[in-house]
Amino acid sequence: MSNYVLRYAGDSALAVEFDNEISIKTNRHVQSLMNELEHKRPDIAGMLELVPSYRTLLVHYDPLTTNLEGLQNAIAECAQNLNDSGTHEATVTEIPVLYNGLDLEEIARLERKSVDEVIRIHSQSEYYVYMLGFAPGHPYTARFENPFSFKRRETPRVRIDAGSIVVQLDLSDIIPFEQPCGWNIIGNTPLVMCDYSKANPFMLKAGQWIKYVPISQSEFDAIRREVSAGTYKCRTYAKEAHDVSHS
Repeated sequence: MSNYVLRYAGDSALAVEFDNEISIKTNRHVQSLMNELEHKRPDIAGMLELVPSYRTLLVHYDPLTTNLEGLQNAIAECAQNLNDSGTHEATVTEIPVLYNGLDLEEIARLERKSVDEVIRIHSQSEYYVYMLGFAPGHPYTARFENPFSFKRRETPRVRIDAGSIVVQLDLSDIIPFEQPCGWNIIGNTPLVMCDYSKANPFMLKAGQWIKYVPISQSEFDAIRREVSAGTYKCRTYAKEAHDVSHS
């Protein structure tokens, strides 16, 4: 059984909190519990949206139709035997990136490396998508080797462009809309993270893997045209079995 703490989040949600850490092991508890509850959804009256984060699953429910004790029992039952090995995607989605970010040279200075080396470090690893948050479709991703040494900027920017790739430590986010941000900008992707014209507006989802792939300006422009026309398809490939498990 996975240990968790159950907290009330107002009068219409429960927060299921696992270990107080950011790790793929803890996040897979979250993903596994969400999958189990989704499977039991037909039997849980009044359960609404399930929102995963780094270490917590927020369970929204209708207080007028939900048997709260029954919902708590369902959560406990699902947590009895979580199967974390099946909560991640077995494929990696490639995210094309033009490494022209406003802070690329500053990042190289902070890391005492060349710009090319910074790009190599950022693009050589596969990244785990911990969650979507802050803005719709906004993925928080992380690699598990060669972290950068810097954290957030001392002065956040009021607005940065949609598609910006931002970084700190071993984390890397993709900005879906023009929005405030306090992270360093390393590059930009022509892909759209959130498109409300689609039945499923979010390009990525929590629990999957991605890889950032360097592209040229001409490739960026060509991909953007394909994205606008609805014809662009992301390249995916199978993740090596021995690379799937990270502590």
